[in-house]
Amino acid sequence: RCKNVSVSFWNSYWMLPSDVCGMNCFWEAAFRYDYMKTHPSEKMHLAVVACGERLEETVTMLRSAIIFSIKPLHFHIFAEDQLHESFKDILDEFLYEGKVNYTLYPITFPSESAGEWKKLFKPCASQRLFLPLILKNVDSLLYVDTDILFLRPVDDIWSFLGKFNSTQIAAMAPEHEEPRIGWYNRFARHPYYGATGINSGVMLMNMTRIRRKYFKNDMTPVRLQWGELLMPLLKKYKLNITWGDQDLLNIMFFHNPESLYVFPCQWNYRPDHCIYGSNCKAAEEEGIFILHGNRGVYHDDKQPTFRAVYEAIKNYSFGDDLVLSLLQPLEQELQKTMHTYCGRVYKVFIKQLTKSIRDLYARRSKG
Repeated sequence: RCKNVSVSFWNSYWMLPSDVCGMNCFWEAAFRYDYMKTHPSEKMHLAVVACGERLEETVTMLRSAIIFSIKPLHFHIFAEDQLHESFKDILDEFLYEGKVNYTLYPITFPSESAGEWKKLFKPCASQRLFLPLILKNVDSLLYVDTDILFLRPVDDIWSFLGKFNSTQIAAMAPEHEEPRIGWYNRFARHPYYGATGINSGVMLMNMTRIRRKYFKNDMTPVRLQWGELLMPLLKKYKLNITWGDQDLLNIMFFHNPESLYVFPCQWNYRPDHCIYGSNCKAAEEEGIFILHGNRGVYHDDKQPTFRAVYEAIKNYSFGDDLVLSLLQPLEQELQKTMHTYCGRVYKVFIKQLTKSIRDLYARRSKG
């Protein structure tokens, strides 16, 4: 276990506890870094869909991806036309070290059904369903919502692609850890994956496999490919779904459970994991890896712990000292939130972030 590995250099630097990496499994870490070592030139592809007032939030997410990542990143940004120029102006300013490229795309739906897809749940949200069909030359892709923040390198979640077995085509986290507060198992009027459903805010995809696969379904005994399945599925369930495209993905993987790799809750940590009491045990042990501020919590006062992390990353300037300019001010703000349920476990919000900063400086010190 990682707590037995010497971190004395960093202890002397920051005077932090020797078991800061908690119960993080040494062999899991070894696997991830071995995967990165054997795929050194691989470019990671990250996609996001931004509509309406999501420019700042999307840019903050991209900043968090850039800060810690090791391998080159290519951002695929799907946005309304009026946002393209703003994205270009901002990204051209802070993309650095030659490790980041981006491509801007218009919002695109099949012409014969564009109206229905645009109205499904939030504007543009269902665009993610069509990424395997649009990005035909991209083998693998990490899709994230705009309200995602990376607290460790994108490389680490990307390495899960190497853990897929021969039948798995995508990876997501459960919607809930605690069935008593689960939405799908209490209210859903359609099939859903597993005991509590899955959340599609962080979705890792082997898109080559998705394009090749023929999916079991409850509409015909004939298996259908991804592009053939989407519209019939919407027509059958559109009166029964609440969360739009996420519900459709739950239905798909209910019928094809062997196709999904499920990663733990600290890779998609949301307010539901702490507002009713802490119920993501993996985050308690290892810290939060990816923060998901759904329900607008980055922009109101309902969950100040989430907002503090968002503001800290939004205000960080590339090149500044990450300890003095990000970590220490953030911890001071988080301590002010201890009157809330999430604030009571505020240390899980900085546990992995602390380790990510240490690792980044260690890589830099080695040249």
